[in-house]
Amino acid sequence: MKKVYVFLADGFEDVEALIPIDVLRRGGVDVTTVSITDFPLVQSAHGVNIEADIMFEQGDFADADLLFLPGGMPGASNLYSHKGVCKAVVDQHAAGKKVAAICASPAVVLAPLGILDGKRATCYPGFEQALTDATYTADLVTVDGNVTTGEGPAAAFPFAYELLSQLADKQTAGQIAEGMRYKHLMA
Repeated sequence: MKKVYVFLADGFEDVEALIPIDVLRRGGVDVTTVSITDFPLVQSAHGVNIEADIMFEQGDFADADLLFLPGGMPGASNLYSHKGVCKAVVDQHAAGKKVAAICASPAVVLAPLGILDGKRATCYPGFEQALTDATYTADLVTVDGNVTTGEGPAAAFPFAYELLSQLADKQTAGQIAEGMRYKHLMA
């Protein structure tokens, strides 16, 4: 079973975290939410408290198939301020393993860490100026090698199905999308 860690910081964008978590779990992926705060409860950008599965200090991220960074502000800035998160993401990328970020996180976290250098990427409009060493696509979802980026809240479903395609397969992602009525929505 593939293993995903989702880093949750105060101020994360609700749907950008929860939709991918839900879709991946429905697809049989082992998803662990990780609080990077001092408490298991992490507050979203819209005041929703989510209890993470583990605290950052409890994690051993070496077994991750994917590390995922939701967006939102100040969530993305809080992720970048956490030295442990930055190290885990850099190590994951250096090992050639998958990294994903959506909304502000590609620009606020991945770009300054050098992970997007020479890559195609997307992010929330207005943050693209931070992608100085990347090619900004303005697409809902962009995949370049082991890095997947998403544009923002409305991209949460296509982003999640893309991640599930990578971690399971396209058939599983398609079945989950059909069961969740996403394909009907897009028809």
